[in-house]
Amino acid sequence: MPAHAPTPAPTPSSPSSATSAAPKSADAENANSDRAAPNPNAAKGPRGALVARRVAWTVGGVVAVLIAVLLSLAVGARAVAPSAVLDALLHGARGDDAEVIRELRLPRTLIGLMVGAALALAGTALQGITRNPIADPGILGISQGASVGVVLAIAFAGVHTLTGYVWYAFAGAGIASVAVYAIASRGRGGATPVTLALGGAAINALLVSVTTAVLTTDAATMDEYRFWQVGSLAGRNAEVAGQVWPFLLVGTVLVVSVARGLDALALGEDMARGLGQNVAAVRILGGLGATVLTGVGVAAAGPIAFVGLAVPHLARALVGSDHRWLLPMAALIGPVMLLVSDVVGRIVFPPGEVPAGVMTALIGVPFLVTLVRRKAVPA
Repeated sequence: MPAHAPTPAPTPSSPSSATSAAPKSADAENANSDRAAPNPNAAKGPRGALVARRVAWTVGGVVAVLIAVLLSLAVGARAVAPSAVLDALLHGARGDDAEVIRELRLPRTLIGLMVGAALALAGTALQGITRNPIADPGILGISQGASVGVVLAIAFAGVHTLTGYVWYAFAGAGIASVAVYAIASRGRGGATPVTLALGGAAINALLVSVTTAVLTTDAATMDEYRFWQVGSLAGRNAEVAGQVWPFLLVGTVLVVSVARGLDALALGEDMARGLGQNVAAVRILGGLGATVLTGVGVAAAGPIAFVGLAVPHLARALVGSDHRWLLPMAALIGPVMLLVSDVVGRIVFPPGEVPAGVMTALIGVPFLVTLVRRKAVPA
């Protein structure tokens, strides 16, 4: 019987080959785990960069507001050094310069801050509500309603002071906005962007006719009204600021409360409803807030042009279309635009002054033309 050949003993692998195989398998496992595990930094990269950019622009806006305030207090027919401004405000310094700063320029600057923020927030809200990129507080006849209130106050109520104008202008703005919404909501589809714009155009034309009819038959009213109608921060005192700031606060709260609703509304009414938003409530609260803010601005400083139109576009270019960032940015840019326009108006033709309403129009018209030429304003 043939003998079986002995089974060859397995040859032991060398230590070097064993040790080299272990790292290779470990490296392969690490590579597979790297491919399988998501990279949180990669996921957060674009969003983190967007947030960082928004924060940076917001901080820049705060710095710009501080610089504009300093310019408004220091620059004018009588230039005052920044150190003297700080002494007058913080240390109660005495003298002619200190009195000019505290009694004249400080109230003027406060009014500029409030009016600029109010008109910018109102314009941003109205552009979101109507989904109209060229909407501003004048599109719904709000500004013209305030003008009618002032004209009637001068002609028939015997009011001849800025502090008296405030309440009539505010009432006129409110009545005009209610009339526009009532007309727009009676249509088949309710208060849509188209019906709001058409209703605003109709009410605006009617109010212009009323204003013209009163002014052409009363020369004294015409003489007094034209100084208010041009829009200016000059001559405003602390009493005016004290009257309008509560309404500014209320309007700001109303507009900010519908920020998410405005974001949803930008996607369309059906999409906004699908996201759980009450479109009618968003429009009513946002429109009410915009009306209050416009009434505040027009009542305190007269009709200031282009702040409500230009500022939302500039803010949107810096921080995007998210209204949680867009509204605060607009509230920073608006005062900067108005205060800088006021400062330029003080020094462009000394010793006289060009009203801030004229300067904002001079700045706003080229800005709007640039937006259209660059197609930054959608059709």
